[in-house]
Amino acid sequence: MCGRFVATQTPQQLAAFFGATTNEPEPSPNYNVAPTTVVLGVVAHEAQRVIEPFRWGLVPSWAKDVSIGSKMINARAETLAEKPSFKGLFRHRRLLVPMDGFYEWRQGPSGKTPMFIKRCDGSPVVVAGLWSTWKEPGTPADSPWLHTCALITTRANSTMAEVHDRMPVILEPNDWDEWLDPRNSDVAELAELLRPAAEGVLTMYEVSQRVNSVRNKGADLIQPVSRGPEVT
Repeated sequence: MCGRFVATQTPQQLAAFFGATTNEPEPSPNYNVAPTTVVLGVVAHEAQRVIEPFRWGLVPSWAKDVSIGSKMINARAETLAEKPSFKGLFRHRRLLVPMDGFYEWRQGPSGKTPMFIKRCDGSPVVVAGLWSTWKEPGTPADSPWLHTCALITTRANSTMAEVHDRMPVILEPNDWDEWLDPRNSDVAELAELLRPAAEGVLTMYEVSQRVNSVRNKGADLIQPVSRGPEVT
């Protein structure tokens, strides 16, 4: 599961990181990205990586209205090739969604504790995803298309298993070209990329309960919670 994440890199910074092009304006840093938010993704056009905006929450081309997107923020790696909403996109419409890190909630005796998960090396977490285009039925032919996306999840590695049994599929640089290439429709080969992150890639720590409210979007959300010594 991945339901909130952090995105602070500008389009220009991401373009430099991915060797991509972009014409996107610079958004405000968002330390609490929630579903239905517009996020930046990386796609391939004519073998060139491009940074483009996508609404988080996939709306299939056949959907009657946009509300379905709030229920399709994630796609399970194990069933991509079977689900009608995903199987065509899996073959031809794949993207990367970069983030600083993401949140997950650890269940404990006293309730849920928010945790921030990021890469140990400090580089962006690059998550595999699918994208689609949608236009409201009955609108004029020249009305704009809505571009949407979903993040792909897989079983948790040992780090993530402490808080959840699922995790986003995190792709390393050597896998980016194979994943993005729209000419590559070999689902068996693509499925091999959808594995848990290697051990030692991620680290996590507890953060403030303020992240529970999507109204809070500031940098304080990823500050570690410091707990004083227990009083006996």
